Amino acid sequence: MKSGKIRDDSRNAMSSPNTSPVSISILAKAPIPGFAKAWLIPLVGAHAAAVLQERLTERAVATAFASGVGPVTLYCEPDATHDTFLKMVARNKITLRPQPQGDLGARMLAAFGGSAGPVLVIGTDCPALTEAHLRSAAVALREGNDVVLIPAEQGGFVLLGMRKAQPALFSNMPWGGSSVLADMRAQIVEQRLMLIERPPLWDVETEIDLERLERELPELKL
Repeated sequence: MKSGKIRDDSRNAMSSPNTSPVSISILAKAPIPGFAKAWLIPLVGAHAAAVLQERLTERAVATAFASGVGPVTLYCEPDATHDTFLKMVARNKITLRPQPQGDLGARMLAAFGGSAGPVLVIGTDCPALTEAHLRSAAVALREGNDVVLIPAEQGGFVLLGMRKAQPALFSNMPWGGSSVLADMRAQIVEQRLMLIERPPLWDVETEIDLERLERELPELKL
């Protein structure tokens, strides 16, 4: 039984001889005006908010393929029929699946359950996430660790990876609250799982984040 110890391991991803596939599941909203990036609409309007959602989704997919760690699946909300998603299938060897009904935990658990092997689950709100981060997370799982996590700077997390699905981690979780990260860590320890935690990354959740996006990644600027 593993000890539930949390540690930070920054070893180079290329140092591992194990190159078995690690699947990547991306949770993405369709770039529909009024549906995507609702918090951003009062600042830039519904159309611009949808444009940003589309650009962030395209970046997340490109990053996943650039990492080369394994097959990529896009879990789509509200469904997989939007033109943006269908065009991705035409350009990439990507699988589209609809997100199930339910809270974030139910949707994340479904993203882990789509593969029999290790899986990394990400969203589309973290343009700071690179292929190197994905490779490093994949190495953590290939080395036998149960869970790998990249926190978000302002709370929550931008990546959660598991060697195999752990349904117990997603029950009784207060999704959307300020304690999500602490609660997930506590669940991992309670289940006596070995966690590798990487340094935090910033994501796009506020007006300040939008300004940072425009400053550091001008190619995504609205």
